[in-house]
Amino acid sequence: MSSRSPDFNHESRLMRRGILRVAGVDEVGRGPLAGPVVAAAVILDPARIPSGLADSKVLSAPRRERLHDEVRACALAVSVAEASVEEIDRLNILHASLLAMRRAVEALPEVGFALVDGNRVPPGLPCPGEAVVKGDALCLSIAAASIVAKVVRDRLMVDLAQQHPGYGWEANAGYPTKVHLDALLHLGVTPVHRRSFGPVHKILYQGL
Repeated sequence: MSSRSPDFNHESRLMRRGILRVAGVDEVGRGPLAGPVVAAAVILDPARIPSGLADSKVLSAPRRERLHDEVRACALAVSVAEASVEEIDRLNILHASLLAMRRAVEALPEVGFALVDGNRVPPGLPCPGEAVVKGDALCLSIAAASIVAKVVRDRLMVDLAQQHPGYGWEANAGYPTKVHLDALLHLGVTPVHRRSFGPVHKILYQGL
């Protein structure tokens, strides 16, 4: 966990240049073996920033849920997009993540600039952008996007768990936990598993 809380300095710097609609962008779901990668883009209202925004990974699930609802209620704009399992397998997870983030930014109204978590700006953005390493721990808009993306994806995986019981996705969100890996061996590969990921590929193509 970062020793500092995220702040609004990146956004304020851009606003001083006259760019008033600054979006924070983040994605969730690079590591799971199943399900899409989900990205969110959030334009915060400087006058109505929810208290307690932080990197979604350091927040409890109830706190994420509460902050998700506050961001939805207070932000100037929020958008969510995804890249499908098929796109992940075709493009690779990095490029699928960049695609999901670009789609999230494209869905925002009148965005002037994108602050993107990580070390790469997605190609083809409809506005200028800047990559912010560890942005979800440093930048309030990116922290808000990380929370929205995490909550949306977790809810999606709960829905998929009802369609494909036994893999524990309601608890592990598709990550390679022991429960999930054991289920892969005994129940097999579902249509929403990422076939390009090692454990899934191994079961499919080596007959294990």
